[in-house]
Amino acid sequence: MTKHREPLGSKELAKKFGLSQEEWESVLKRLGRNPTLTELGLFSALWSEHCSYKSSKVHLKKFPTKGQRVLQGPGENAGAIDLGGGLAAVFKIESHNHPSYIEPVQGAATGVGGILRDIFTMGARPVALMNSLRFGRPEHPKTPHLLRGVVKGIGSYGNAVGIPTIAGEVYFDPSYDGNILVNAFALGVCKPGEVVRAVAKGAGNLIVYLGATTGRDGIHGATMASASFGEDIEEKRPTVQVGDPFKEKLLLEACMEMFAEGCLVGIQDMGAAGLSSSSSEMAARGGVGLEIDTQKVPARETGMTPYEFMLSESQERMLICCRPDQLAAIERIAYKWDVDCAVIGKVTDTQRLVVKHGDALAADVPVKELTDNAPLYERPHIAPPSPAKLDLANVADLSDVQGSLLRLLGSPNLCSRRWVYRQYDQDVGTLTIRRPDAADAGVIMLGPMFPGRKDALAMTVDCNARYVKADPLEGSKAVALECYRNLAATGALGLAITDCLNFGSPEDPIVMGELALACDGLAAAARALDTPVISGNVSLYNQTGDDGIDPTPTVGMVGQIADATKTGRLAPRAADLDVWLFGTGTPSLAQSEWLFVSRGEKKGRLPPVDIAAQKAACDAVRVLWEQDTLDAAHDVAEGGLLVALAEMVLAAPVGIRIDQPLASIAKGLRRDEALFGEHGCRFVLVAPKDQRAALEKLSGALRVGTTTTARRLEWTDVCAIGQEAMAAVFDTAMERIAEGTPAKR
Repeated sequence: MTKHREPLGSKELAKKFGLSQEEWESVLKRLGRNPTLTELGLFSALWSEHCSYKSSKVHLKKFPTKGQRVLQGPGENAGAIDLGGGLAAVFKIESHNHPSYIEPVQGAATGVGGILRDIFTMGARPVALMNSLRFGRPEHPKTPHLLRGVVKGIGSYGNAVGIPTIAGEVYFDPSYDGNILVNAFALGVCKPGEVVRAVAKGAGNLIVYLGATTGRDGIHGATMASASFGEDIEEKRPTVQVGDPFKEKLLLEACMEMFAEGCLVGIQDMGAAGLSSSSSEMAARGGVGLEIDTQKVPARETGMTPYEFMLSESQERMLICCRPDQLAAIERIAYKWDVDCAVIGKVTDTQRLVVKHGDALAADVPVKELTDNAPLYERPHIAPPSPAKLDLANVADLSDVQGSLLRLLGSPNLCSRRWVYRQYDQDVGTLTIRRPDAADAGVIMLGPMFPGRKDALAMTVDCNARYVKADPLEGSKAVALECYRNLAATGALGLAITDCLNFGSPEDPIVMGELALACDGLAAAARALDTPVISGNVSLYNQTGDDGIDPTPTVGMVGQIADATKTGRLAPRAADLDVWLFGTGTPSLAQSEWLFVSRGEKKGRLPPVDIAAQKAACDAVRVLWEQDTLDAAHDVAEGGLLVALAEMVLAAPVGIRIDQPLASIAKGLRRDEALFGEHGCRFVLVAPKDQRAALEKLSGALRVGTTTTARRLEWTDVCAIGQEAMAAVFDTAMERIAEGTPAKR
């Protein structure tokens, strides 16, 4: 082998690649020499926040990750849970924030592509997508462009691959003006014994490249995702990958056929950091070394260097470890599905990653120095200041209820998301039984794929960043409970969590204090709800300059419905049904949507979260669905009780009349608190009159009205407003934001 001819790395280049002075010195010490350019690229990518979790890992250890149903917890491409009856669900959520801000269409599209590969790399066929999106102020000049681009990217990729997008959320807030969030979730199913691991083992086994060809797109995407934005943002556009969903579909089917034939040892998606991370992580998990020849990597550009091959984040690519006798089957399947396939290396017993380009040596690094032994930091953290208790003594109580309701229904965070989700295919695959506008969670049935199964899977994604900013501990508990509540309203038992922790700079002690407390809150809720955290992602440095986002620990939760025919719905289906209020907790306007929409304020201390009481209330609602007691259910969340009632009317062919005076429901609260207050765990339930006995057994359940043939929301001493008037503001607001003409707050 000839001596390598590449340039050496330098302290200046290390800084440009995102390594600190201390990390540069650590690289020199670990290698005992100056790194080559390729070696420096390996260290900078694998030691980035995006790949190593060096600032967050100490806090992630707080999460409960094991449970009776857990088949695979954190550490693989995705987590897996046992659904019983010989079936497993595999799911994960991950961020693609920075790329989506720089280039919204491709950034969002490749976020979808990446999370899908995380799922089918595990041997599971993807069956559902969700997303959690955060944008800046509707009136910000960049918001319409970013909103249109992200939605187009998500729709174009998911639709083309043929995976339905069945749920999600969209929020707007000034804290995201300079850094939007695009979190993508995917779920797949397989048999428990068919879960595939991302591991390389067996000295002499082959390393096979599978998928699209490699170009120069996405180089240093992982390090870009691990830094704050500055004035050089446009220069980072080349670090955004370009996706091809049709190639992804071919790759998916090729992989599924390979799994069915059992012709591989392990497989890893080439995601963040591309070939660098996939090769080193597979080797580390197997306790082996790898030898890679980048000259053998299928390329779509000429003159590419080892550094470019290893750091490229070109999409739709996989790395496979197989025995020599399995290669023929892999090549046959790759040819059938028209995806590139090439042997680019072999497994060794050296525990080193050796990168060659023909006869020239480009890198020779101990694998564990890139992975297991990456730097870990216990960054200084301090608890953020707690807001004062909300004082409404000098604020006049609500007078114009109807006008206030219309303002809320037309506000950016409460208006209809139909403009967004109508651009996604929710029904492809024919498994969807609850679309985004039909229930508090998305639901797919399993019977069509697995004949004889009666169950369904429900899934939801949620985060109220305003709550978390005000109180990271209690606010994060509330996030997990909102997910559990959404599942209960759909008749599902929450089983497990995947999370995406979106925060600002970890070098800011207050940001780290928010992260530490948020992890405490999520961990406490996950334990109490028996929903272990089985996968996830951490996205830091979400800020421009010194302006960071509000802490946004997004939670995706998956639940199971034993009988798909008893799946819950949001909209009442007939007139002359009873309307009930049920739940626990006292409404409060602290950090509420009403306070922000009406006064532009984020104020107030959150009430403490009673997890046990909320869980009990949720479980009671779920049991009502299981017993065929309910016709509809909706949780009271942002906007409070009156908004929840309005949303049910907007979705239904009937109206709702509340015949109980407000005073009998408010129990000493102000009108604005009773009608628009949030917090706690409260539901609006609709049930046939012959089910009154079952509802009356629920402690605290109160019958308050009935459904009517008139498509109106009526409340004896509160308001009377038609569905058409509400729809006029509710249905059009999102499209106005996308067009750049949002209504004034």
